[in-house]
Amino acid sequence: GELKEGAPPGGGGGAMAIGLASASFRDNCDIKWNPENAAFSDDGHGLTMSLKSNSSGCLLQTKKQFIYGSVSTLIKLVPGNSAGTVTTYYTSSVGDDHDEIDFEFLGNETGQPYTLHTNVFADGVGKKEMQFVPWFDPTADFHAYTISWTPCMIVWYVDDVPIRVFRNYRDKGIAYPIKRPMFGYSSIWSAEDWATQGGRVKADWSKAPFVAGYRDMVLDVCPCDGADSCVYGCDGAFSHGGRQQNCAGLTDQQRAKMQEVQKTHRIYDYCVDYRDNKKPGPECSLPQY
Repeated sequence: GELKEGAPPGGGGGAMAIGLASASFRDNCDIKWNPENAAFSDDGHGLTMSLKSNSSGCLLQTKKQFIYGSVSTLIKLVPGNSAGTVTTYYTSSVGDDHDEIDFEFLGNETGQPYTLHTNVFADGVGKKEMQFVPWFDPTADFHAYTISWTPCMIVWYVDDVPIRVFRNYRDKGIAYPIKRPMFGYSSIWSAEDWATQGGRVKADWSKAPFVAGYRDMVLDVCPCDGADSCVYGCDGAFSHGGRQQNCAGLTDQQRAKMQEVQKTHRIYDYCVDYRDNKKPGPECSLPQY
């Protein structure tokens, strides 16, 4: 179903925010890389993207940029031996010091679980990875993946379950995306040098094409091309004269679900496992929810 956690409260400048229920991929997106590897169905509400060779994947981008809102879509990942493949669903600004909010799905050998990879970049700096093993088979059916971006926090949802929160602590000197408009993207590509078991397992190209299915994109966003007027307008639309409503955080039920998922299905947390001698960021000692 549609996930509306990121929707702005009504009134108070809410006219800036435009909600599109179940938008058509064909009407609202462009295929920016290898359009021959994309196929629309169901009047544009369904989409498949194929990875046909090491250098022939596919990339989709929304036509409009936005500041704040939620983007959601149903995805059915590559079945069987998906080793070496990466399917993505993310938002990103363009240009230097970019901002980005990521879902990436790292394929695996038949019978081995996908890795659900999340990250956030602000002012060009990422290295905030958190990874999970899904608690369902993401290749057997469609599941909803949602990125909710508001002035006070970013939340990643799988179906109706929040799995991660990144809170705005700019007042403490921690970068957070607030002014660069983002596009929404989906892609499938080959990353066999690192994606599966550290690159040990390569893609089996005899099984190509590798096909990911998408359905029913929901864009509930505030369109903005970066002009100051819409940056402020979108902030106002989502802040509603104060940030209380969007900053109330998760409900007790959502918090309990997220804590359970993080306890049982999280396999990497940059705040705990500092790979490559990284130190935990200052946000790691601050409450995120």
